[in-house]
Amino acid sequence: MTDKQFKNVQDGTKAVWAGEKESLAYNATQVPVVFSVAYNYDDVDEWQEVALGNKPGYTYNRMSNPTVKAFEEKVRILEEAEEAVAFSSGMAAISSTLYTFLKPGDRVVSVKDTYGGTNKIFTEFLPNIGVDVTLCNTGNHEEIEAEVNKGCKVLYLESPTNPTMKIIDIERIAKAGKSAGAVVIIDNTFATPINQNPLQLGVDLVIHSATKFLSGHADALGGTVCGSKELMKHVYHYREINGATMDPMSAYLILRGMKTLKLRIRQQEQSALEIAKFLQKKEAVEAVYYPGLETHPHHHIAKKQMKGFGGILSFVLKGEMEAIKILLPELTYANKAGNLGAVETIYGPARTTSHVECTLEERKALGISEGLVRISVGIEDTEDLIADLEQAFAHLESASSISK
Repeated sequence: MTDKQFKNVQDGTKAVWAGEKESLAYNATQVPVVFSVAYNYDDVDEWQEVALGNKPGYTYNRMSNPTVKAFEEKVRILEEAEEAVAFSSGMAAISSTLYTFLKPGDRVVSVKDTYGGTNKIFTEFLPNIGVDVTLCNTGNHEEIEAEVNKGCKVLYLESPTNPTMKIIDIERIAKAGKSAGAVVIIDNTFATPINQNPLQLGVDLVIHSATKFLSGHADALGGTVCGSKELMKHVYHYREINGATMDPMSAYLILRGMKTLKLRIRQQEQSALEIAKFLQKKEAVEAVYYPGLETHPHHHIAKKQMKGFGGILSFVLKGEMEAIKILLPELTYANKAGNLGAVETIYGPARTTSHVECTLEERKALGISEGLVRISVGIEDTEDLIADLEQAFAHLESASSISK
């Protein structure tokens, strides 16, 4: 199916159909998993044309694969991009993209509230090769603009942020980045293409950890980057040579998961809002972070640029880690794990999930409390998740009163 055929089609339909027809074989209704590492050509001239990218086809799986291509096309169409390239993980997509466009002596501007692994690239790996890194306070748009106006090669954003759920005015900051001549990149993992399309807001490149919401089933690693053909040819070349390629089985599993993406997101964010409201009423909770709440400091920005507020929220317990250790084991309908975006609800403190790579001092410097718990809301019935939290908090409150 061509881009034109999807022009007036809704995202839920795109998630089911986009990118698949061209990869079908033997009259099958599902994209096959092509495990072959190499592809045979009797005609050497044709082989060379395919190898050079002058003709469609496949030569070697590090370069491209039919199953992976179907996944790339689905993401590309959902994000309304010209090209998409798949990676072996979300961090492979992030690091490869940054290293594609940054060299010693360049300057990158970002925010403090990025995912912990991304933050490590900014604070440890890029400085080691002589890249000048400036991290701004996420909610301070004037500060970000001022730093960008000083000049930078790359402007890297994340919205909503992981795990503090801060929101950046993408259109405003992307405009500043473009004016400065920067390549503007954003991690769109939390929002997904269902709720946010940053390319339409002025961003150059959009990154997803496909392991999360795109897959939705916690059984496949993957990442993807999408944007213009001109920029993506550089991203593709970096991946082609450095080799962080998505494997065909992961591509198939993520493709299968994406068919229900819109259905999952709608149920997850419906429950997330109700859980956020529930947590706001709990005495043991110090703060709740969810952009769908009208009390969220960036709610007005989220409402302007997002179609929905997503299935992730976080909250801070007054008793910090001791309270977390009491509360989490009592939850029945929850995995306590370092993942998000799955059909099952997942709970985890920042120190074992998003910012496990950071020290206590580093997390404090980033404004991440030891009492912060991230919830990735699943597709369970909302009332069951609320009831589960209610009984877990009852146990926490009981334990707290006994300790007093």
